[in-house]
Order: sequence, then structure tokens, then C-alpha cells
Amino acid sequence: MKQSVIDLIPHRPPFLWVDTILSFDENSIVTEKYIPDDLDIFTGHYPENPIMPGVLLCEIIFQSGALLMAQKGLVNEDGIRKVPVLTRIENAKFKRTVNPGDSVTVHVTLKEILAGVCFLKGKLLTGRKTAVTVNFSCAMVAPTK
Repeated sequence: MKQSVIDLIPHRPPFLWVDTILSFDENSIVTEKYIPDDLDIFTGHYPENPIMPGVLLCEIIFQSGALLMAQKGLVNEDGIRKVPVLTRIENAKFKRTVNPGDSVTVHVTLKEILAGVCFLKGKLLTGRKTAVTVNFSCAMVAPTK
């Protein structure tokens, strides 16, 4: 049985930015997010021509990476459920806008794991065209509470 997104990562609405896991294997995951027309963000982020903020597009990629880490079983260690924490963002490139009503597809690949830190690369597409690419890393951290 496929686990739901909400069972795998600690993010919750209104800051849960992945709707569905489309596929995953040992070193990659593909996810999807529909960008609703009625997000409050659009009333203030270029209201005459609303576009999804680049930082939130990156967050969709980062949460997809967290889902890959969870699917690989990296969140549990010594009986403690750890949480993925972003530690590095590199070479973010924004190639096209994402607009209200768009669906985006995200591809994240695990490049390597060193000393408990996962190094990943992500790509977000709108339609079949690349909108964002970014390299990033996450560490698994025990929750503070």
C-alpha cells in the first residue's frame, strides 16, 4: 500500500507543497503539485500578473527530496523518527514562470549520502518544460520536541 505524503514528512497545510507521489525508486522520486488559483500569495505577488514565488517552487522540490529520504527509510534511526532539514542550496536556476492553475511535476535524484547528509538535485517542470533546477542537501535531525 502506498503511503500518503502526509504520513511521510512533517509538513502540514498550509505549508505542504506536494500533492502526490507519482513514482519512486531507490535513488529518485517524481511528485506532483497543483497550484490553486485562490492562494493568498497571488493577491500580493504580482497581483496584476500573478506568478508562483520562486522560493516556493524550490520548497516543492525540497519537500519532494524529503519524501525520497523518507521512502528510503532515512528518517528512522535508533527508534527516533528524524526530520529532514535543508542544509544547502546551490545553483538554483529559474527558467520560466509557474502560474495559478498550473500543475507542476518534480523530479528529485539522490546524488550521494555523506556523513548522514543527502546531496540531491531537483527539477520542476510545468507542462513538459523545465521551470526550476536546483542542487540541495538535507540532513536528518532529531526533533527538538
